[in-house]
Order: sequence, then C-alpha cells, then structure tokens
Amino acid sequence: MAFILGSGSPRRLELLGQIGVVPDAVRAPDIDETPLKAELPRPYCNRVTAQKVAAVEAAPDDIVLCADTTVALGRRIMGKPDDAAQAAEYLWKLSGRRHRVITSVAVKRGDRVWQKDVVSAVRMKALSNVEVNAYLATGDWQGKAGGYAIQGPAGAFIPWISGSFSAIMGLPVTETAGLLTAAGYPLYKEAP
Repeated sequence: MAFILGSGSPRRLELLGQIGVVPDAVRAPDIDETPLKAELPRPYCNRVTAQKVAAVEAAPDDIVLCADTTVALGRRIMGKPDDAAQAAEYLWKLSGRRHRVITSVAVKRGDRVWQKDVVSAVRMKALSNVEVNAYLATGDWQGKAGGYAIQGPAGAFIPWISGSFSAIMGLPVTETAGLLTAAGYPLYKEAP
C-alpha cells in the first residue's frame, strides 16, 4: 500500500506532515478547473475534487488524497487569479467583507472514495491602496484561490474567521485524518 498525494501544493504537504503523514509519491492531476455555467461554489469545489482524485493513477490498494479550495463571495467563485490585475480585483471585492472558503478533500482506495467538504467564514479588513499594492508585490497571491493566502503576508488582513484554519490553508486536518482512517491508512500507530 502506497500513499499518494494528488496535489502539488506545498501547504497540503506541510499540513499532512503535522499529523505525521508523508506521501510515498506526489502526483498532481491535470484537470480542467473551469466552473460550469451557473455552478455554485460548494458543488464546484466538490466536483473538482472528485475529478482530481479520479484522475490520479494508483494501484488497487494504494490510497490517494486530493483536495480543492475555493473562495466564494456570495455565489461567485474566486479561483486562482490569472495575473496581478485579477488578484487586485479579487482583493478589492473581498475588502471589508465576509466570504466563504470551501475546501473539499477526497480519499480513494481502489473503487471506494470518501469525500468531505469544510466551509469556513472569513472576514477581510477594509484594505488600503498601499496594503493591496504591497501584497501584490510579494507575489504571494500566485496560485491562491481568491488571490490570497491566510498563512502568508495576507494573514494581516484577516481579523476574524469561523471554521477551520487548516481548511482555509487548503487541507482540513481533522477531516483528513478521519478520511484516511476510514480508508485504512495506519494514521494512529500504537507505541511498541
């Protein structure tokens, strides 16, 4: 049995490490993450995660873990920005408002798939031009849903959350541990 992380995210690798899980292989699936017409954020996030876990090739007894994180402002999906201008657009829309961060995680072993999503509420403070431009200059927004990462410099913009900090980072640790255990991963080894 091998454990395969179906993600190239260094944050997910770090969060797995917090619970003592080190993948035998890392295979980021290449799928189209474009939202469907009129697709809502939560179903979108769950669909993309299911497609990711299905796309990772594995032996029948291997365990594969994939996840997706989506930032939602109302019904709007704010994915990974294409460029700094789009990241700025996202930040200005989130400025001074609450939004949701949805992270879906799926674990596959053979033909069985266990999947769960976690929705957290996040409030971003009202941002100034100086703050937005300084943040954009860091490049930390690249590859981040909603154009920011709570665990980086943008953490200074987030005075309040309700939910799971690790899910906002990209992998809900508690739920992930439960899914891995359900799939038969030996997460909790007894001391000799």
